[in-house]
Amino acid sequence: MRGTHAVPSIAALCICVALAGCAPDSPDPRPATAAEQAPGSWPYYGGDLAFNRYSALDQIDRDNVDQVQVLWRRPAIEPSLLAAHPDLAVNNYQRATPVLSDGVLFAPNAVGLVEAFDPATGETLWVQAPESEDDIRGRSSRGVAVWSSGAERRLIAVRGSHLYALDPDTGDPISGFGDDGRVLLDAGGRYGWSSGPIVVGDVAVVGGTIDGAGDSGSAWRGSAPENIRGFDVQTGRLRWTFNVVPDEGELGADSWGGARAESGDLGSWCCLSADESLGHVYVPLSAPTSAYYGGHRPGDNLFSNSLVALDAATGERVWHYQMVHHDIWEYDTVGPPVLGRIEVDGRSIDAVMQASKTAFLYTFDRRTGEPVWPIEEIAVAQSNVPGEATSPTQPIPSRPPAFDRQGTSPEDLIDFTPEIRERARAIGDSLVFAQLFDPPMQQGSIEGKIGTYVVPGAWGAGNWNTGAFDPETGVYYAVSATLPDAWSVTETDDPEAMAFAVQGGWKNPTVDGLLLVKPPWGRITAIDMNRGEHMWMVANGDGPNDHPLLEGLDLPPLGNANRPAPLVTRTLLFIGEGSDAVIGTPDGHSGDTFRAYDKATGEVVWSIELPSGTTGGPMSYLHEGKQYIVVAVGGSDHPAEYVALGLP
Repeated sequence: MRGTHAVPSIAALCICVALAGCAPDSPDPRPATAAEQAPGSWPYYGGDLAFNRYSALDQIDRDNVDQVQVLWRRPAIEPSLLAAHPDLAVNNYQRATPVLSDGVLFAPNAVGLVEAFDPATGETLWVQAPESEDDIRGRSSRGVAVWSSGAERRLIAVRGSHLYALDPDTGDPISGFGDDGRVLLDAGGRYGWSSGPIVVGDVAVVGGTIDGAGDSGSAWRGSAPENIRGFDVQTGRLRWTFNVVPDEGELGADSWGGARAESGDLGSWCCLSADESLGHVYVPLSAPTSAYYGGHRPGDNLFSNSLVALDAATGERVWHYQMVHHDIWEYDTVGPPVLGRIEVDGRSIDAVMQASKTAFLYTFDRRTGEPVWPIEEIAVAQSNVPGEATSPTQPIPSRPPAFDRQGTSPEDLIDFTPEIRERARAIGDSLVFAQLFDPPMQQGSIEGKIGTYVVPGAWGAGNWNTGAFDPETGVYYAVSATLPDAWSVTETDDPEAMAFAVQGGWKNPTVDGLLLVKPPWGRITAIDMNRGEHMWMVANGDGPNDHPLLEGLDLPPLGNANRPAPLVTRTLLFIGEGSDAVIGTPDGHSGDTFRAYDKATGEVVWSIELPSGTTGGPMSYLHEGKQYIVVAVGGSDHPAEYVALGLP
């Protein structure tokens, strides 16, 4: 279950970005999956089933990108729906990326109902009808899936506790699929999913979360396991279930120390990918119940924090790899598994690249699960919290290097001015500086210390937004944030809780909102996956350059600590700054700028101010000979909407 390959120590693998001046060797440009992406299409919300967030379009290039402008804007929810429900509360964090199918854009709206709209104008064509007046409330998911067989087509979507099959021409539910076009996913009404289904062959695969049973950082016993399921795309019949917490007798059941019954919660809350030619679906799985204390669950805790390859037709496990053993940091494996062909030492490899919250990019042969570069189990610090039994080792890849900061030290504290340096040092005196995989301290166990100060924190360096892959050059673009946490665990006498729970409050100590560690706080790292080496790294976003404490200073871009998703085309890399920054700006706002970067150097070649920060992944398509780029924007101070960009 664990890797045994030779690799340098953790200290030797701390991030070191090489600014290489040459482009990588180009691998075989053949498509990564059997479902070849047609020119100008965007059939899945990740681009195609490989989830590479790549478009082969090149109408917009470096020479004309300065002419790109807003072509149309549309609300993320049809205005007539809002007019009919004036008291409807809408979350302006619109997660969705539209798909283009048969000349129409489809996406979940701000309450999760699917809408169809004209790709040339953004005009609404139809809106999925809610089941009842009580069913109007909901939240956006990340996307829908499209299935076709001959002349028959259908949209597959998840909203609330149901899986839907809709007619793409009308939005009507398709009779014969489940109960009048929908399948109940959870009878208790606790099911929810911020992501979207994937269709492989004639099977719709869904992950999900169980609301009300605790999240991955919760301290509650008995959280339900969030199993992966496959449904017949024509009938809605359940075809298979993969148990994320293995049942007795299944592989991995002995990795829970007899605590499987009270150790669920882990699931796949984001981003599935698939290789149709192999019939495999790739599932990233998150942290287990009570992600900061695991004394009740001794062992590695499979299949938490793992990438699992499943046979999409049967749900049988093909292979798996666990990136974090016995997680006590909430280091979920949450980003999309990205598929692509790379050339390594003369070998052509159909790879799957899995970004982690730890800032490692784990790379495997997607057929077998064999690591492309060696991964070794390295000894890590052990917890002294009573009852805790941390893993003695963690798997560390030899290549590529980490794409963001790992670990902290007093030398990492900000020092923009003497005042800021002294204030940061004063706060640092209350922290225990930690390296990657150092365990959380017990609250009060070290006099004068509030917690173990670690980076990456629980949001991770990588998240749902991390990763785009250029199949023509073999370059992976890792988008990340540097967000520390100060962790401690405290005893609890709640009979329904674990023995220890994470200590809240002052989780991100700052100097008047400025993160304590040196920038960049948001970055893009270009990784040559043919060599496993970094090409370049740049800060993404100006960051809090207008912060009162930084007034008058001549600073480079500091980067925004947020989760924007990239789009890579044949010519350029596009990315926003995210919306509603967690930390680091005076007003909590991340930034509204959308930029185009030179793929080979990281140079910004164009930018535009959008109505708000980006909230979903951008996409690109060709309609009537014209290239469009569409992205969701919104935030606490701006209604959710879609913005379409293109040449005049």
